Amino acid sequence: MNDTRLTHHDRRRAVVLLSGGLDSATTAAVALAEGFELHALSIDYGQKHRFELTAARRIATSLGIKHHLTVSVGLADLGGSALTDEIEVPQDRDDHQIATGIPVTYVPARNTVFLSLALGCAEVIDAADLFIGVNAVDYSGYPDCRPEFIEAFERTANLATKAGVEGSSTFRIHTPLIRWSKAEIIRRGTELNVDYSLSHTCYTPNEKGVSCGRCDACLLRLKGFREAGLVDPIEYQ
Repeated sequence: MNDTRLTHHDRRRAVVLLSGGLDSATTAAVALAEGFELHALSIDYGQKHRFELTAARRIATSLGIKHHLTVSVGLADLGGSALTDEIEVPQDRDDHQIATGIPVTYVPARNTVFLSLALGCAEVIDAADLFIGVNAVDYSGYPDCRPEFIEAFERTANLATKAGVEGSSTFRIHTPLIRWSKAEIIRRGTELNVDYSLSHTCYTPNEKGVSCGRCDACLLRLKGFREAGLVDPIEYQ
């Protein structure tokens, strides 16, 4: 568990899911620009690319997020994903392959679990707003990144919580990146002074955390920087 607990404050609060990747860092910056006091939540779910948790701590610090909590949940115990199980992560796939079907890097029920944990945090701190960096353009193969899932979960959040039932809060799930291309995400984050050198995207980094440049996540990231006319500041193998 990280060193800073979520606490009550009087300002406008929101919970942001902060993975340590490019999208979640940009989402956090967007939420800050909208005037929210952020409480960042990172999840250790047994992912093999655990370097992203270190990146999440760096990003929270760089953005001035004072409240950052990391919790553990045993999704790796269930397996079923190349990110948590002994399944090979695909490499060198083209754009069509990446956009077709649900990839083996899909983690069963991950965003459902993550949003549930974020919702619990929101109830504790009396926050009505949750931010998540899902994207339905580049990651259209992931069913839990689609607008219809987010809309359904928002309805569930208001039906399944004390705050929602009693009417003291109406929960809103914000997905500012959901319709943006990776290039648009990077451009907006750059405008908001996100330091992408602190982020981690790769599914198969080496033992030093250096990105492979060949998995789907790396390829989409590199493509986004190219299309944005910018240079990716991280190191690749």
